[in-house]
Amino acid sequence: MLLAHDSQLAKQGVAMTREPLGVWIVEDNRMLRRNLAELIEEQEAMTCPLAASSCEEFLLALDSGQVPDVVLMDLGLPGKSGVEGIVRMRSISPATKVIVLTIHEEDEQVFEAICAGASGYLLKPSPPEKILEAIHDVQRGAAPINAYIASKMLSMFSRLSPPPREEDYGLTAREREILRLLVDCLTMKQIAAELNLSYHTVGNHLRNIYHKLHVRSRASAMAKALREDLV
Repeated sequence: MLLAHDSQLAKQGVAMTREPLGVWIVEDNRMLRRNLAELIEEQEAMTCPLAASSCEEFLLALDSGQVPDVVLMDLGLPGKSGVEGIVRMRSISPATKVIVLTIHEEDEQVFEAICAGASGYLLKPSPPEKILEAIHDVQRGAAPINAYIASKMLSMFSRLSPPPREEDYGLTAREREILRLLVDCLTMKQIAAELNLSYHTVGNHLRNIYHKLHVRSRASAMAKALREDLV
């Protein structure tokens, strides 16, 4: 009985010391910035240490040595752009996930954000539950991409001539199958259902695919698969 009690206390101690997910917001719209910060702070396992109105303010926080787990980044910022912020963030903390929230729908904006290393991409306005879902998804290795953005990405990259492929990156048949479904814009849950696999197994396959393709996000994997005719 004593051992069981001690074990329970140990579990409680682990839970008490677990750090909440640090989510930074970089958004110049004051009302949206405030609403996003309040949404994050309302979550038991999340906190919002920074709600910046500009990329410059965001970079100052980075230079002070602080590192977030997730960043919600607007692209259309005054001064330095959100893309510049993403590039700097990646150079300092590659493990940090960046979700782009923007009204921009132009191909060039989408392309720049993806190339900079955005982990996910959602158009504004997105409902609160979608934003929270996106944060959880990027932490699990998934990459939320708005359906409209995904279709524009596919259209844009399909117009590019694929360069000669010198290697197949060592992808297995299963990984190629999952990559094909990824390019078809299926979610992780849909891929799991389609292939009769567990969500966890699909996540493991995706991490292996990202590693072999030398990419960090779903968007980059899709782009590379299309550019190099991997599917």
